Amino acid sequence: MRAVRYHEHGGPEQLAVEDVERPEPAADELLVRVSTAGVNPVDTYFREGSYPVPELPWIPGSDAVGEVVSVGSDVTDYETGQRVYATGLGRTTPGACAEYAAVSTDLAAPLPDVVGDAEAAALALVGTTAWQAFVHHGDITPGDEVLVHGANGGVGHVAVQLARAMGADVTATAKPPYHDEVERLGASTVLDYARGDLASALADACEPSLVLGTVVDRTIETDAEVLAPGGRIVAIGNTEPTVAFPMGPGKGKDIRLQAMSMFNTPNTSTVLSRLAGMVARGDIEPVVAREYALDDIEDAHRDVLAESVLGKLVVRP
Repeated sequence: MRAVRYHEHGGPEQLAVEDVERPEPAADELLVRVSTAGVNPVDTYFREGSYPVPELPWIPGSDAVGEVVSVGSDVTDYETGQRVYATGLGRTTPGACAEYAAVSTDLAAPLPDVVGDAEAAALALVGTTAWQAFVHHGDITPGDEVLVHGANGGVGHVAVQLARAMGADVTATAKPPYHDEVERLGASTVLDYARGDLASALADACEPSLVLGTVVDRTIETDAEVLAPGGRIVAIGNTEPTVAFPMGPGKGKDIRLQAMSMFNTPNTSTVLSRLAGMVARGDIEPVVAREYALDDIEDAHRDVLAESVLGKLVVRP
């Protein structure tokens, strides 16, 4: 089969499309013929060596969408020909940027016919991240005010919709070209995150009980200033290795800071099933910003960090 691999850690130029042996599913795995793979910033962190992988060479790609072609000996809930999608690959098991991928049933879920392959690839990792941030860590409830930073990004654009579907009122920050679209997805107010008076503008717009921190090291002081008493910040991303927590407002308001990783999700299959159902009902609309061929994987890895888009980038093996 054709697969993307890197033999050394480094930049996108380390990625190469090669002919490799097709994997065989373990007892608890599905062998999936991959139609679409998602492209995420975390995929580049594994490639760079910022996050460890078991061995080199390695196949990247966290999100896989496709058709089951065979099942492991212990698998009873899936059958050949079934459409599935999965996330959490590319960390301890080889990833999705290949014609076939072996996928643990713990990381997969059936895909309803009304959900397209590219949509599913644009949903898997980012939807699971938003779900864990809001449901598992954020304790979101109907009527909450929620602040989503970077709302035009992969996680952000799904998070806005998920929070709104759960009955929250959403304030968002995003780049100006995407404000109208972020509002269409469900945000009541959208502000330019680069404006100099962001804290005062946010304070005028909302008093959030929950903040989704996509670059928490840059926003934490503003977040602490505008948070309601007892509010919580769920940090899913940062640009610096450490975050300075503002103890004044933190203690004064009993603010909770929660760091998280999607890869620690204990019930990925269940979360994916619920997210797919929300897409099928029209509660969430994953946006595919751009599609790439497998041979253009270098461009995809560059663009996912350098390009400002609304939604997600996906690859078609």
